[in-house]
Amino acid sequence: MSDSSRLDATDSDRLDAGACENPLLDVSGLVAGYGATEVLHGVSLCVKEGEVVSLVGRNGAGKTTTLRSIVGNVVPSAGTITFDGQDVTDLSPEETVRRNVAFVPEERRIFPELTVAENLKVGQLGGGATAESRDPEEVLAEFENLRDHPNRRGGALSGGEQQMLAIARALVAGADLLLLDEPTEGLAPFVVRRVEELVGSLNDEGISVLLVEQNVEVALELADRHYVLDRGEIVYHGTSDQLRENDEVVDRHLGVSI
Repeated sequence: MSDSSRLDATDSDRLDAGACENPLLDVSGLVAGYGATEVLHGVSLCVKEGEVVSLVGRNGAGKTTTLRSIVGNVVPSAGTITFDGQDVTDLSPEETVRRNVAFVPEERRIFPELTVAENLKVGQLGGGATAESRDPEEVLAEFENLRDHPNRRGGALSGGEQQMLAIARALVAGADLLLLDEPTEGLAPFVVRRVEELVGSLNDEGISVLLVEQNVEVALELADRHYVLDRGEIVYHGTSDQLRENDEVVDRHLGVSI
């Protein structure tokens, strides 16, 4: 990182304050990438039980790689990932899901040839045992658009409906921690508001959320705390109010106005 992008003393103090006591998810010194390309250079963050935490940054900063490392799609070369007191660093995605970590990727990955109801039934396979797991019929009742069209094929759904289906499938599989990668990407403003309401409702029910979100305003609205990632390093941590007030961090590392 160049001298112009290094943390100042205030940023450093804020970052140190990001340590959690008894975290549900604890990521420490994570180094990961693809082949010979290292993307993450010692990422550390945490999520407490009942929190919504965001990971924000410019495109290419390493946000998705962080989520993929947590869920087991990318194998870290260094660092540790602990979930609910257990080391899950080297677990496969299947083993991680069985521990009630649900991942909703940016591309959603629903089955386009299966119906809404069939997609949810598939979500039950290999899921974890958790109080937050639900019967598909129960989940459908909470998603108005999906409830009205249980026999519609996934590929015929709108972008917003596909996003809802991806989240609903994660709930059916069982989720104590929900990893959301760009859940509002490409959605109309009124659908974005529906996603915001849904995430808030799930959190009210006790599900913790780690949110990667390009829309900084959405992240500020939803999350309790925020980590700013820049070129594979966490460069800032703070609350919504603290991040809103730090024009230097917002401009330097996010390139937006809030």
